Amino acid sequence: MARPLMVDGVALGWLDDARAAQLTRFETVFRVDEDRVVFADRLRSSDDRSAALVDVTNALRLRGEFPAWRDELYAVAPSFGTAPAFLIERGAARWFGVRTWAVHVNGVVGLGAESQLWFARRSLDKGIDPGRLDNLVGGGIAAGARVDETLIKEAWEEAGIDAAVARSARPAGAVHVRRALPDGLERETIFVHDLALSRHFLPVNQDGEVVEYQRVDLHEAARLIASERGPDEVTIDASVVVLDFLLRHGAIAPDADEYLALEALRFRGADST
Repeated sequence: MARPLMVDGVALGWLDDARAAQLTRFETVFRVDEDRVVFADRLRSSDDRSAALVDVTNALRLRGEFPAWRDELYAVAPSFGTAPAFLIERGAARWFGVRTWAVHVNGVVGLGAESQLWFARRSLDKGIDPGRLDNLVGGGIAAGARVDETLIKEAWEEAGIDAAVARSARPAGAVHVRRALPDGLERETIFVHDLALSRHFLPVNQDGEVVEYQRVDLHEAARLIASERGPDEVTIDASVVVLDFLLRHGAIAPDADEYLALEALRFRGADST
């Protein structure tokens, strides 16, 4: 059973029973009821809630609750860009089941059926999905950051793409992912972009989070995202982003047997909460 984390009558997070039970230890911060979790009455502002959460997340971190700690804050709000109800450490976002936002970029070489896509292999040191293939560029949007500035920052850090090239990335809508993970519930909206790259471009990682790259044709891209095991397994987030690209560019025929099921999959987990 999942209980909503409510702020001003809006469900901003979701916690399973085990995690909700842990929050009963922090009675000056949370009130845990049978059907919901709310902040204590004294925590009426975003600043108050955010400050209280620092102590809570640090205590949970000492108990080994988070696989990764980023020293970066996410804004938790009813919708992207609106005033946050509170800020939370990025590594704790799934534990509390809050909605997050990210930017992913398809690195595209060529046009039409002859297009190729770049994949990046995540470092084995990553706390989430170590060693798996990912989009060429992808990253969470920190509190106060814009979509475009996050794209430019991540493009340089993850693939050595300079700002002038990154700015040419074209927005291609959004996809949504909702899935239960060992560290909580992922509820992420991904702003998708396509970036045309020269055939002579070679990505160079700048932040140590990528260990290698692959450039593949669309048939191989489809095979990779369909694989559920093995060394070339692709992250769920990147699989949905690539699937979206393949559908948008006609790489999967509308009369294919599973076209409608695949079309629905790229909006997997989309909800109103």
